[in-house]
Amino acid sequence: MNSVTRQVTRGLTISLLAVAVTGALASSHREAPGITKSPKVDATDFYMFRSYEPGRDGYVTFIANYQPLQAPYGGPNYFTMDADAIYEIHIDNNGDAVEDITFQFDFENRLAMDGGGIAVPVGDQNVAIPLKAAGPISRGDTGALNEIETYTLNMITGDRRTGDIQAINRMGAGPNFGKPVDNIGTKTIPDYDDYAERFMYEIGVPNCSNPGRVFVGQRAEAFAVNLGEIFDLVNLVPLEGSISQSRDNDDLVGKFNVTSLAIEVPIECVTGDGNGVIGAWTTASLPQAEIEDPSPTYEATSVYGGAWVQQSRLSNPLVNEVVIGLPDKDLFNAAEPTQDSALATYVTNPTLPFLLDALFRGPLGADGNIAPSNLPRQDLVTAFLTGFPGLNQMATVTPSEMMRLNTAVPPTPRDQQSPFGVVAEDLAGFPNGRRPGDDTVDIALRVVMGALCHPVPLGAELSGDPSIEDTQADFINLGLCEEEDAPVGDAPFTDGAPISAAELGNAFPYLNTPLAGAGTGN
Repeated sequence: MNSVTRQVTRGLTISLLAVAVTGALASSHREAPGITKSPKVDATDFYMFRSYEPGRDGYVTFIANYQPLQAPYGGPNYFTMDADAIYEIHIDNNGDAVEDITFQFDFENRLAMDGGGIAVPVGDQNVAIPLKAAGPISRGDTGALNEIETYTLNMITGDRRTGDIQAINRMGAGPNFGKPVDNIGTKTIPDYDDYAERFMYEIGVPNCSNPGRVFVGQRAEAFAVNLGEIFDLVNLVPLEGSISQSRDNDDLVGKFNVTSLAIEVPIECVTGDGNGVIGAWTTASLPQAEIEDPSPTYEATSVYGGAWVQQSRLSNPLVNEVVIGLPDKDLFNAAEPTQDSALATYVTNPTLPFLLDALFRGPLGADGNIAPSNLPRQDLVTAFLTGFPGLNQMATVTPSEMMRLNTAVPPTPRDQQSPFGVVAEDLAGFPNGRRPGDDTVDIALRVVMGALCHPVPLGAELSGDPSIEDTQADFINLGLCEEEDAPVGDAPFTDGAPISAAELGNAFPYLNTPLAGAGTGN
């Protein structure tokens, strides 16, 4: 292993500590008081990783999920995107905490029949139907669809509001893209996979020699978490052996859907002139002013105007949900990364370990405080907000919260991925970006309580000596803290809700087919 790879390994390993402390236990579903009023612009998860679909390792995939807790049977309107909002994925490739590239999604919804909707004869009147579809829908026949959802996709270079805007087009077609209707049920859409595949597009990315891909549509939730018990003051004993690994412990996977904005672009088109490390986050924005219309129509229930105002922001999982204090949650959603230093106390002095101490000091049989004691967490500031020189730090260092990916680390094939990412010697996993099969909950639970103060099996990677792999010498202390700083850091914490890449797709857009609202019927 060369020196650059050793540096990358050390930096990504250390950065896990910070990311886990700031991103434990769940993704960002309804995480701030303000966003609960606007579920259509509520970001739930953000993934960024080197594409591991065979033959696509020269690409990076971004997936921004929106609209939490979509019940598959959530009709009759289901989950269209907000046509008054803009949804964006931002990329910083030089470390100034300002977006250098933005992919902007702008949606439009319209009724069939030139905006009047499908109507049926009732007596001597044609009356508009109340449903999304008047009959079965397939890849080749969407004539029964009553509402059509489309979007445009722009790439903005520079500032998201004042930079150079270029339309992204479908290869061999124009700038308009279609979004599949949600998975209403098998009678309405007998073959949803075949139908939805029609909406996966190859795109021409400005200033790129190779095409990318985009897909926007409903997908099955992939974030595994024991959600109800976690928020009920962690109403479980989160230790291996005290709770079994079972899908029965999972409150999201297999029960809910989300809406995914997925885009795959060549690596060289997003790294710019930087060192190959990129930072990214997703936001959704609405116009500043809204006036409710007392005579609403399908086209408009309100009148909007003014500048765009950011409503939602997400990169690493759960930063706003269990790290940012309740008084500042709405502020975090509105803030840009350049403003993050104002909230640094939540990183240097995280509250989550102390809450877990209050809840579990007794059940764990500890004599004293079980929270890590190395405060203030200046190591977390370096790892989480600035990156490490020669590792995941860019030439310009501006403290900021974003997900960072070293694009020089090769992707791990799906069936070889470890859900524990970097600490399991899978360098392409969390926190070096985030893949759908990374079990960020278990990683976070263990690391937040001090797992990296104890020996970890990374000696071979850090030393470049493969002969010590799987030996005692492979277990080393990273020098971040001492074992006595984390009295239960070697405990096997878990929420009992597993996830792995093998449960998910091996091709873009990676997340599974959305759960159907109803099964096969007459």
